[in-house]
Amino acid sequence: MKRTTVIRNAHPCLRFSRRAIAAVVTVLDAHAADFLGGCPPGELSIAFLTDPALAKIHADFMADPATTDVITFEGDRTAGLAGEICVSADTARKYARRHRRDFSEELTLYVVHGWLHLAGYDDLQPAKKRRMRAAEKRAMSLLRRQKALPMFRFV
Repeated sequence: MKRTTVIRNAHPCLRFSRRAIAAVVTVLDAHAADFLGGCPPGELSIAFLTDPALAKIHADFMADPATTDVITFEGDRTAGLAGEICVSADTARKYARRHRRDFSEELTLYVVHGWLHLAGYDDLQPAKKRRMRAAEKRAMSLLRRQKALPMFRFV
């Protein structure tokens, strides 16, 4: 499937290659059958945000002003929109530091998590959460094997 991916960097200190993010989506889309059929067809939007910006979206759309890592919005398939994935680079950075994880992998995981939500995975109940975590691990392994993990950095 050929998809338009709109990538927005709204974080003043985050740097990355948009082409590398598009490659993540391309690899995931190419293996959609392994992930409940994958993200629906259509334009996919990915926004990299600060904690305050994502917290505002969280408050506005979910009545919860707390910071969070990822918010996913389903698109309007009749309008050719697959959905939007909003991720917090700040949360990924803090989590990676606290747990001694690679920042680029953590932030990529947030993009994968959003893509999986659009594919139909849910993480609100324990059994469904385990299924999503297993899918995340498979997706991240796939991206590593394909050498499609983007590099993110703060300046």
